Amino acid sequence: MNRLLARLRRTTTEVGRVWRKIRGWRRIRFTSGGLVFTLGTVAVGFAAMNTGNNLLHLLVGSMLGFMTVSGWLSEQVIRSLAITRRAPRAVMVGQDMRIRYEVRNRKRYLPTLAVELIEEGLSEPAFLHHVPPGQEVRAQSVNGFVRRGIHPLGTLTLSTAFPFGLFRKERDIRLPGEIIVRPRTDRAIPVTAPAGGRTAVGGPSAGGGRGVRGEYRGLRSYRAGDDPKDIHWRSSARLREPVVREYQAEAAETCWICLDARGEPDDRAEIAVEIAAALAARAVVEQRPFGLIAPGVHIEPESGPAQLDRVLDALALVDFSPGAPPPAPAVDPGRCTLVTTTNGGAGFGATIPVPADAVWEGP
Repeated sequence: MNRLLARLRRTTTEVGRVWRKIRGWRRIRFTSGGLVFTLGTVAVGFAAMNTGNNLLHLLVGSMLGFMTVSGWLSEQVIRSLAITRRAPRAVMVGQDMRIRYEVRNRKRYLPTLAVELIEEGLSEPAFLHHVPPGQEVRAQSVNGFVRRGIHPLGTLTLSTAFPFGLFRKERDIRLPGEIIVRPRTDRAIPVTAPAGGRTAVGGPSAGGGRGVRGEYRGLRSYRAGDDPKDIHWRSSARLREPVVREYQAEAAETCWICLDARGEPDDRAEIAVEIAAALAARAVVEQRPFGLIAPGVHIEPESGPAQLDRVLDALALVDFSPGAPPPAPAVDPGRCTLVTTTNGGAGFGATIPVPADAVWEGP
């Protein structure tokens, strides 16, 4: 009995694999016009058989030939194509994302015409008007996202109704990838009363746009996002690579962002994430070093756009849950700004609570 069940499972698995391969190879669907034309062909065929009229036989043969040519031409359109996807690694909620495709027609004589490139899970396709034989063209689609997180890219579908619009033929191509959808950074940050007499969020020490330098530490290699003003030109010329001055940031000027992920993954959670992202973006504008503390995340303070990218990538992946651990920063909580959907916050330098009746408004 066990052998029979094992053999049945293997057979089912193999049939499923073959079916997925066939389905991924080609799919054909009737268009509304194609369905009417096919039914008309069947009707003319019955009339020709019942009446023996030679003209009807000639007509049904022409209609069948018309359908055969349509199927052959649509097959030639979507075959022998080499496609490369150029997509951004990350995009922000509400922003337009452009995905570019480089399509090379490897056929020697026949062009590719009127093909849609459809990404699974995205609403807007790209469109290829004409790809001459042996040449490469570029197409693009523009899409947007309303929720942060990871959006996987895996299957690209080539779809065409060429040449007569009777059928829509589709072919799937595996192009693995993913896009990180980051939270917005333009949410207004509420001014809150500080705990323990410390400076409030949005208070005097938060503004001014004053550059923070602190004590000089030494030189290090240039990293993306470093301030060009910090480049040490003499050392860069001697070492033949850019190096920058590194400073020890003052502890009082470091912005520690602590995100409390205890709570339901609802609108308030999204607002909390966007507030944390806005705090990070403001620290970049003020040229202050900032770090992030969240469940499973501890990003040491640095400054600049590169640090903002790291923080936003981490915030895009934060999961809210009622059973999440309470915030436990490895630094003094009095130096942290807590963003929370609960009633906690004792001991933190400042607390930004998300109101219970807050409603998240997507783009």
